Amino acid sequence: MAKKDDMLRLDSQLCFSIYACSREIIGLYRPLLDDLGITYPQYLVLLVLWEQKECTVKELGNRLYLDSGTLTPMLKRMENNGLVKRFRSQQDERVVLISLTKKGESLKERAYCIPEEFLAKSGFTLAEMKEMLVRLQSLRKQMNA
Repeated sequence: MAKKDDMLRLDSQLCFSIYACSREIIGLYRPLLDDLGITYPQYLVLLVLWEQKECTVKELGNRLYLDSGTLTPMLKRMENNGLVKRFRSQQDERVVLISLTKKGESLKERAYCIPEEFLAKSGFTLAEMKEMLVRLQSLRKQMNA
């Protein structure tokens, strides 16, 4: 059984390991994303839009676990950079929709190398990466339930 004080050691905290790992992962992505002229959060937005083509700001926020206060300024910057367009729904003008522009869509081809390069730099095999992904998705789902 672990000693009580061991529970409060930094290295015993799952949250810290995930936080530190996230920072390292984003650091590996940074030069790849710099080549595309986008940030990591913008890359996440593009990933969703490459899958769905169009979605509401609310759906995007739910999918990315971001609130509108974080998402809206980022989407405005992406729109100013010609990557996405924002427009009001014709059915309900309170709803803002987001879709890709041709420029945003064209980045998809250039982004295919990102997961491959990350995998190569991570030192993991594809099977190990997939196992880690399944475990982290399971943890997220349990915590979100």
